[in-house]
Amino acid sequence: MTQRKPPGMGFESWIDRQIREAEERGEFDDLPSAGKPLPGAGEPLEEDWWLKKKVREEEGTAGLPPSLVLRKEAETAKARALAAETDDEARAIIEAMNAKILDALRKPLSGPPLNLMPFDVEKLVRERKGTSRTER
Repeated sequence: MTQRKPPGMGFESWIDRQIREAEERGEFDDLPSAGKPLPGAGEPLEEDWWLKKKVREEEGTAGLPPSLVLRKEAETAKARALAAETDDEARAIIEAMNAKILDALRKPLSGPPLNLMPFDVEKLVRERKGTSRTER
């Protein structure tokens, strides 16, 4: 969305037009949660609901030093890559994680030493193929 609103056109009609055109192009087809109810819809909100949700999402990493959080992320990324449907998906997961690791090596994080090096992408893809039960 790099377009600017045309002069003289109201914001609402401009936005409506963009949504309609995106629908026509099929950009909203096959969204992950399509046809499913919104999580928590119709339930009363608890006090500090957003805080409780954040703690659940952090999976116990809240309050940990950034270096330990990154180690946890790397562990999770490796598991996701090993379970990926395709080699390309596995590569994308590991390459994104490697970018975070390289950034942390350039600009050290607070906390204990990172003790983490970028993953060997091709080695991990071979490992993934060796652990899969069916040919992918």
